[in-house]
Amino acid sequence: MSKIIIIEDDNLLNNTLQFNLKMEGYEVFSCYSVSDAEKHITTSCADLLIMDVNLGDGNGFELLKKYKDCWKIPCIFLTANDMESDMLKGYELGAEDYITKPFSIPVLLKKCKVILKRFEQKETADFYNDGYLNVNFETMAVSLGNEKISLTPLEIRMLKIFISSNNQVLTRNILMDKLWDSSGNYVDEHALTTNIGRLRSKIENENYKYIKTIYGMGYMWTGQ
Repeated sequence: MSKIIIIEDDNLLNNTLQFNLKMEGYEVFSCYSVSDAEKHITTSCADLLIMDVNLGDGNGFELLKKYKDCWKIPCIFLTANDMESDMLKGYELGAEDYITKPFSIPVLLKKCKVILKRFEQKETADFYNDGYLNVNFETMAVSLGNEKISLTPLEIRMLKIFISSNNQVLTRNILMDKLWDSSGNYVDEHALTTNIGRLRSKIENENYKYIKTIYGMGYMWTGQ
């Protein structure tokens, strides 16, 4: 269940948003001021922020600017001001959308659904964590438990291909095609076998097995 934080000082609008979002199946937490939001930032994880620009005790732009590295979640700004400069400022801060009041609740709900789906797909694509193997594909940081390990760029690419094809048989030809990049770097059968062996030796042990050999066919990522 996705969690959405509303930061809106208009009680009626806040309550209306909270009601409609809950009806859509979201977990919702409401803040009515900057100070409320700041108290909640370090104690709650969320998947989406819906935040008014002009709050009674502060400014939504400044709040996002101050805590965007802490939040690291998508934000929709709500505002009564439709000035282009304000819209551009919101987008420059990394906001996903900027909605001018008054607005349609069904339209807002649709925007929430689209943004959450997009970020869910991005999260799945950029990160993997099963409680033991933890991979950040964006930074190429990999750890087993609390121990960091080093993978080559080719091993990282192989790992991403396997994880994104969970429980699917990948033939050797499919793997070689996927690993043949736009720069013309080619992986032949011998190199493929060697690199899969090296990848296994780095991420697997007697308790954790990830890559299954499907004899006569290829390989399959099975996770734990």
